[in-house]
Amino acid sequence: MASKTNPFTFLQQVRAETAKVTWPSRRETMISTAMVLVMVIFAALFFFAADQLIGWAISFVLNVSN
Repeated sequence: MASKTNPFTFLQQVRAETAKVTWPSRRETMISTAMVLVMVIFAALFFFAADQLIGWAISFVLNVSN
């Protein structure tokens, strides 16, 4: 069974570990955010086009059989 840690000791350890983190700069954050937004737009356009194409194909097949 794991040993119980004092909450004060735990918070000290959390603070020590947080100090070791290399945080991104504002510029890096903005570039990453822009890249994510661009990829989301590309994915949305791709899935919209694929959905339209599949919908057209299904309606074509169903109308031909009538």
